[in-house]
Parts: sequence; structure tokens; C-alpha cells
Amino acid sequence: MKFIKSIIISSLTIFFFISCTSNNAQTVVQKTKVDTVIRKIKDTISIVAAGDMMLGSAFPSKVNLPPDDAEGSFKAVHSLLKGDIVFGNLEGCFLNSGNSNKCNGINPNNCFAFRMPERYAGIYKKAGFNVLSIANNHVGDFDSKGRKNTARILDSLKIHYAGQVNKPFEIFEKDSVKYAFCAFAPNENTVSIKNIDSAKALVAKLKTMADIVIVSFHGGGEGARFEHVTRKTEIFYNENRGNVYAFAHAVIDAGADVVLGHGPHVARAVEVYKNKFIAYSLGNFCTYGMFSLKGSNGFAPLLQLKINAKGDFLFADVISVKQDKVNRLTLDENYTAFKKIKTLTDADFIGHKLKFENNRISLAE
Repeated sequence: MKFIKSIIISSLTIFFFISCTSNNAQTVVQKTKVDTVIRKIKDTISIVAAGDMMLGSAFPSKVNLPPDDAEGSFKAVHSLLKGDIVFGNLEGCFLNSGNSNKCNGINPNNCFAFRMPERYAGIYKKAGFNVLSIANNHVGDFDSKGRKNTARILDSLKIHYAGQVNKPFEIFEKDSVKYAFCAFAPNENTVSIKNIDSAKALVAKLKTMADIVIVSFHGGGEGARFEHVTRKTEIFYNENRGNVYAFAHAVIDAGADVVLGHGPHVARAVEVYKNKFIAYSLGNFCTYGMFSLKGSNGFAPLLQLKINAKGDFLFADVISVKQDKVNRLTLDENYTAFKKIKTLTDADFIGHKLKFENNRISLAE
């Protein structure tokens, strides 16, 4: 009788294991003080990624706010902002009043300080963004008041964010997948992109706490003269903007699954390193007011990235968008951003083994 009972128990155990690992899903075993917990992670994870976003600044006057009060900012891409993660770079703070110290002694009309009305935060939420980077050179335009108020509002909307020294990362769960998100920049009060050893240590720690680690960085020179990934430290206006190539490779070596870059205001090349996807710059996605939209600055990709349960790259669809002062954000039927990314990737990563076809980036067979 004991023998038969043992067989039944063993059979049930095997059946349970098989059921947990079926459907080609990634199985993660987490050990706790109480017991061992087996979680099944979905086969394919969808990450939608955009670059710089600033919907209009009320500083120095309301003339830099859009006529529709930003309500139509994302209407051209609303149906495309769907994914497990919908990411963008928040290029500015949410604050209804106040002056910027960076404009002391400067004509405010010539000073790039961005203060979005607090009500604009709900537009990002409604559009579908659930992860934002606040590691950049504009979230601190209105000092601690702007940073704290931005954090308060994002918390109230349950939008995940990271990148300031007092919040270098966030860990959250969605559909049984645990994500860790961290963001870096070369700017004051941000987690430094220049201290690569510290960045690696943080990412390595996060990898022990989450299934998928997403890293964002704001780095590199700005404008059409800085389209290429140089693999060197980039200096812009006498400021060290980091070595984005060394940084991206280092954090992947430490455990990052996806690296999403922004800052140059133009699209840059992409790379797959150790099966992990890197976008070196996602350009100006949705910006209004004092942003330059001339030439390459007016075109950007909206990435629809797919990775597997291990965080390895599967493919990325590239939705090309464009902006101008009159029509604002619209779809680009000439696919300029996709073509630009292909050209830059071919130039900067010779022998890259990626295929660019029908607005999709995939691994060459």
C-alpha cells in the first residue's frame, strides 16, 4: 500500500511540473523562507518605446502651450501605444507655477526650461504610458520643487518612473512578470551614466530581484552632428555626456535585458548585443514649443519591441513618426526614421547580423 501511495504522489509531482512548464513559457523558481514557488512567465513580452516627450511649457508664458491644451498630442499614435510596457522619456517637470534658476540673467524667451501644467500628466496616463524616465537635463529645470511635484503626480497616477538619485529604480509586477526599471543621465540629481561600475552593480542587484531588467539612459551629444555612436566619451557644450556604447554593453554584461537611449534629439543606430536589444537614441517623439524640429530632429521611431521570457530579442517593428509646428505628431508615410536607423546601424555596426525589412528589425537567418 505504501508503495502504491508513493507512485501516486510521484505521478502527481511530475504532472504538476509538466503543467507549469508547458506552452514553452519560461519557468522561474523563487525560493523563500517558507517554500519554493514556481511561476510561469509569458512567452513573449511587448515593450513599446518612445523618445523625448514634452507636451508644452507654461514658462515663461502660455504661448508655448498647444492650442488644444495638449489633449490631441498622441491622437495619431493612440492605437499603437499598446504593450506590457509603454515607455518614454519625460523631458520636463509637472508644475503649475514658479521661475527657473537656470534662467537667471538670461532672457526667459531664450532659456530652455520646461514646466508642463500638472493636468498634462493625465494625458500621458490616458495615452497608455506606464513607465517614464525622469533621468534627463530638464526634469530639474525648476529644482527640487519641480522634481518632488513630478514624483508626487506620477505616484498618484501609478505611472512607474526612475532616474533621480532619490529613486534610482523601481520594481513592479504586471501579468505575473516582475520588472525592474532604472534610468541614468549625466545631469545633476540623476543617477550617473558616467559611473559605469556603479551602474553595473545596480543592474546586477536588480537582476536578482526581477525577471526583466529595463535600463534607460539620457546621453550623448545633441543634433544631426551627433547621429553616430562613436564608442567614445561624448562632449557637448563642454559637458561630459557619457560613453553610451560602453555604458550599454556594461549594463547588459551585468544583467540588463533591454537598453533604451535618448538625449541626442535624433534617431541613432540600434544593436543586439548578447541577444539583448539596444536603442542608442529614440529621438524627439512628442515635443511642443521651443524644441527644434528641423531636419533629423523632426523624425523619430516608435518601437514595438518583442522579447522572450529570458529577455532575448525577437524582433522590433518601427513605426516612423514626424513632427512639425503646425501638424505636430503624425505618422510618416515615407518611413524616414526606419530608413535612418538602418543607414546608421549599417555604418556604426558593420557586420551587425540584423535584417531591416518591411519596417521590421529582426535577426538575420
